[in-house]
Amino acid sequence: MSVRIQPTSQVDESAELGEGTTIWDLAQIREDARLGRGCIVGRGAYVGPGVRIGDHVKLQNYALVYEPAELGDGVFIGPAAVLTNDFYPRAVDPDGGLKRDGDWEAAGVVVAEGASLGARSVCVAGVRVGRWALVAAGAVVSKDVPDFALVAGVPARRIGWVGRAGVRLVEREGEPGAWECPRTGALHDEKDGALTERN
Repeated sequence: MSVRIQPTSQVDESAELGEGTTIWDLAQIREDARLGRGCIVGRGAYVGPGVRIGDHVKLQNYALVYEPAELGDGVFIGPAAVLTNDFYPRAVDPDGGLKRDGDWEAAGVVVAEGASLGARSVCVAGVRVGRWALVAAGAVVSKDVPDFALVAGVPARRIGWVGRAGVRLVEREGEPGAWECPRTGALHDEKDGALTERN
């Protein structure tokens, strides 16, 4: 299976695209970006210079992934979601001069394996979204999200746990701290605000 690039997209010649990746209309892949195998980049999506993206990642229409973001395998970025990269965004410096590349330091967002960001969610520069976490549509993530956490709101707060299937986990009756996926039956254990999969 070869790479598929729509003619209206812009893919820099230095970008690396894995086998089976598809780049849809009006998407832009900047210089030195690296996408793994089987990725889908939707219409109008943006991938900044040097961004690293794993295998089987989906960037939905108009998602904006600014450098130096890192996305693990199996990550889902919903429509119009934004991964920012500037702690102190300004167009000009204190003297009124236009800021250039050397006038600020980019801080990338890290989205770990299997995590999902809902439509129009925003991740503030420098945050990490944990493995298999789920960020609700419209949420603003301003601090790190634990593995398997379900977060929502502005600012985003944990409102529950999810498993690999993305379904909200249910606490097992008579077993405090034990959580079960109603779809797969997978078990998880909660301790000190963190969730781990049970072997």
